[in-house]
Amino acid sequence: MMKEIEAIYEQGVLRPVEPLELSEGSRLAVILVSRDKADQNGVAAANSLAEIAELPLEGASDAFSGRDHDSLLYPENPKALRDAERENRDELNPCTDQA
Repeated sequence: MMKEIEAIYEQGVLRPVEPLELSEGSRLAVILVSRDKADQNGVAAANSLAEIAELPLEGASDAFSGRDHDSLLYPENPKALRDAERENRDELNPCTDQA
């Protein structure tokens, strides 16, 4: 079950604003998102988005890199690209007649 609730932190304990339908002693994973004035002004949201934007989009071991994007769409040598595509197609379809 996944549910978003609002809670208030008081004296070291999170107190839900509304009752929860849980068995006594249930263990939960909790993700905290502050609802203070900074959030209401959008500052915290902007900071969160900036943190997300700083995350790497790809790992070092990825075979394809976003940096390769333009070279695939706009090759300097279109004939070489067609030849490479033909080779890949032939490898994927070994039954293709290459007469």
